[in-house]
Amino acid sequence: MGSVIGDLLPLAVGVAISPIPIVAAILMILSKNAGGAAKGFAAGWVGGILAVTVVVTLLAGVLGDSSAKEPSAAAAWIKIVLGVLLLALAAKQWAARADIAVPGWMQAIDTFTVVKAAGLGAVLSAVNPKNLLLCVSAGVAIGAGGLSAGGDLIAIVVFTLLASSSVLAVVIGYALAADKLGPTLDRARQWLQANNHAVMAIVLLVMGAVVVGKGIGGL
Repeated sequence: MGSVIGDLLPLAVGVAISPIPIVAAILMILSKNAGGAAKGFAAGWVGGILAVTVVVTLLAGVLGDSSAKEPSAAAAWIKIVLGVLLLALAAKQWAARADIAVPGWMQAIDTFTVVKAAGLGAVLSAVNPKNLLLCVSAGVAIGAGGLSAGGDLIAIVVFTLLASSSVLAVVIGYALAADKLGPTLDRARQWLQANNHAVMAIVLLVMGAVVVGKGIGGL
């Protein structure tokens, strides 16, 4: 269990510090439908992470023997491939670091209902390539880790909560202290929007190197 959780921590941090979902949560908090939209987005974000991680964990479970102490070679090679893909995305993000244009969907956030906000949260967590690769890597680490069913469940919950922590902290924090956090969140939004690509490039570079290293170690 300890080694699997150790593998999950950097991946969860990588998802948690992704700038785009944090910016989206802040924009929804500051929008006309602040309360509903932000809560819907948080629910969709958590649900998307949970769904991908559960599905990949179940699929990855067939790659190794649950009684084995080490992950199978197939799982190790999958980790290497995922790590290489993360490194490729890191290079792409770095190349686009000068692009600070605001996506069209962000400009339309004022019109989002709770359902649309939840859908956006699910898409950003479960379909967006950057977060999808991190969640898939986590699912592989859990499913091929040789844990019991209970151990898999604990690992999935730990990863989901840690990966969702930044968005949940923004939404819950604002609900508890709106007057104090409003200006701070707006400044954070401006900085994250201006540095989105650079931040993601660094995050993906570190995560990619970690996943490749874990894969090589499992061969």
